[in-house]
Amino acid sequence: MTLEQIQNEIIEEFSMFGEWLDKYEYLIEIGKETPPIDEKYKNDKNLISGCQSKVWLYAELDNGKIKFTADSDAVITKGIVSLLIKVVNNRTPLEIMNADLFFIDKIGLQANLSPTRANGLSAMIKQMRLYGMAYNAKLNK
Repeated sequence: MTLEQIQNEIIEEFSMFGEWLDKYEYLIEIGKETPPIDEKYKNDKNLISGCQSKVWLYAELDNGKIKFTADSDAVITKGIVSLLIKVVNNRTPLEIMNADLFFIDKIGLQANLSPTRANGLSAMIKQMRLYGMAYNAKLNK
């Protein structure tokens, strides 16, 4: 599936819920269903700064594509990072660097998060793009 198709699928999933409370519950459910990150990656190197909760994001390059795993000590935050991973996982560094993550606004995520959670969301996206830039540079040496 393309980045656009995955995002449209997420938009469709969230459109089933009328209230934001139901969408939060769905984010919690996603967070609970997401497998935890390997304990060896729960370290300061993989900790995203700028998040209210602790969020660990690990990325590795495999056959020219980046594979992400993540975890958080807050289940809503884990749901949010899981949505981001669903969209950008197993993509090329350039795709990640240039991804238009339109689903965030379409489902109202940014608008319905507390300011600290919204900052955390921005920090997660920034870190994913930084991984894209780093691996792109590595591939183009």
